[in-house]
Amino acid sequence: MFSPKARYLYVARDGRDVAWSLHNHAVNFRPPDPEVVALAPDFVPPPPEPPPADIRQVWREWLDRDGYPFAPFWGHLRSWWAARDLPNVRLVHYANLKRDLPGEIRRVAAFLDVPIEEERWEAILTYCSFDWMKANAARVAPFGGTAWEGGGSTFIRRGVNGRWSEMLTPAEIREYEARAARELGDDCAHWLATGEIRPGARPAAR
Repeated sequence: MFSPKARYLYVARDGRDVAWSLHNHAVNFRPPDPEVVALAPDFVPPPPEPPPADIRQVWREWLDRDGYPFAPFWGHLRSWWAARDLPNVRLVHYANLKRDLPGEIRRVAAFLDVPIEEERWEAILTYCSFDWMKANAARVAPFGGTAWEGGGSTFIRRGVNGRWSEMLTPAEIREYEARAARELGDDCAHWLATGEIRPGARPAAR
């Protein structure tokens, strides 16, 4: 249920990049410091089962079991894609943030009706950059980064796309692309892979 009083930003990323990123989070997870837990006990997730060290096994289970062992992936994405034309919903793609951060910041600000003070523009770009967030990971990572071995810089690790291309075979890539089209429909699958919404894009599959 979408409230007309709220504005929603939904950020998505290619499912293959999602799986690779989540594996990094899971394999380095540890219980956060007790003083952090005491501040927000209802928001601390239970420790996950240690994931397999082999990312290919993790990938296989993630694809075969719809986001396992994290959260269902396809249905969540379908629901937001179906709502993309609501006036208070804006889809944001991670790849576009990487390609054109200044443009995406301006588009998000316009959607939220937040004026940009031009004299602060360079500072805004700095504070929204991946490099700044990694350098200040203890300030921006969940639980101050204490829930990961190595701290917040482990959670905010590389921020790149396409690491899966070094591991997946051409057949596995085709399998994923076919699954995405089947689950989402061609238009949504295209957006998920590229960040580009085709003119006249149709609702998601199912």
